[in-house]
Amino acid sequence: MTKAPTSNMDVKRRNRASTLRCALECGRVSQQELSRRLELSWPTILQNVKELAALGLLREDGVYDSTGGRKARAYVPVPEGRVAVGLDVARDHVSVVLVDLQGRLLEKARGALRFSREEVYLRYLGGLVRRFVETYQAEERLLGVGIALPGIVDGGLLRDSPEPEMKNLPLTLLEEQFPWPCRFLSAAHAAGLAEGGSGDLIYLSLGDSVEGAVLRGGRLWKGDRLRAGSFGHSTLAPGGRRCRCGRAGCLDAYCSAQVLSDQAGGSLSAFFQALQAGDPEKRERWREYLEYLAVAVNNLHAGFDCDIVAGGPVGAYLGEFGELLRALLAERNPFGPDASYLKECRCEEEPAAIGAAMAQVEAYLEDPC
Repeated sequence: MTKAPTSNMDVKRRNRASTLRCALECGRVSQQELSRRLELSWPTILQNVKELAALGLLREDGVYDSTGGRKARAYVPVPEGRVAVGLDVARDHVSVVLVDLQGRLLEKARGALRFSREEVYLRYLGGLVRRFVETYQAEERLLGVGIALPGIVDGGLLRDSPEPEMKNLPLTLLEEQFPWPCRFLSAAHAAGLAEGGSGDLIYLSLGDSVEGAVLRGGRLWKGDRLRAGSFGHSTLAPGGRRCRCGRAGCLDAYCSAQVLSDQAGGSLSAFFQALQAGDPEKRERWREYLEYLAVAVNNLHAGFDCDIVAGGPVGAYLGEFGELLRALLAERNPFGPDASYLKECRCEEEPAAIGAAMAQVEAYLEDPC
């Protein structure tokens, strides 16, 4: 089958998008530099800069020092010229964030709120986001709302959620509460997007369940049946501990945050406070946790051969308490004593909400208008 030729309009949209992305990456740039970096003609860059400036996405910022000729004008992006809302809807809380075109967190709000399919809950969510947008005067710049949910998002349905009350949730129940375009993602996939970057990456979320995301060239790879990143249900110890899925030996049963919080009255922070204080029992539990985690991370690295980011509630503590994990990974690595592929998460606060908002941003950056 012969692919239809690209129209002139498609080429113009692509070039305009490339110009904006380049400006966002550079921070301050001249038209000459844009032309050189993008390998586009001067007239094309001139037209793109004019259009982006008219959209409020670029502005002049003085001139560069002369190198013998006419001084080049400098341009800087206006990332707050467009913003997106991210909404993380969980079983026991809701988080709302506002991000700009560079993924910077501008505003946030979080509160305890038990999920319900009742209309009063759904209407409350809609009102919450509308008030949030009004408070920060974002409506005229708003691209839409990205919504992160626990489970597999399949078309218009949230299915296979670890939260029974959210399983098989029709997404129209949420979508009709908002007057803006909505995009829905699995919370783990959204958190992976929040890490950013343009390369290949495995994101491992160590929360109440162990989930993750596979990114190829900075884009989510969801798998043939949308289950890519379901690392928590890989078999770690055949015949071992019972998992919430009903099977035995899943990674989730050994490396969820609950494994640690259950040792401290249900509080993950209390566990790490006791660990920092030198509690011998917590130290032993932490070592056992990391030994299992090292096996899982090593398996992921052997299979995907790319950087791995450990995030989620437990991942946020690995910067301070992860030295032993790196030692275990270096020891287990069959390709040499190296654990440098394990990266700390960059987005420690509200990663799912931020990643959901970034899904709206990325869609806009494909065709800024």
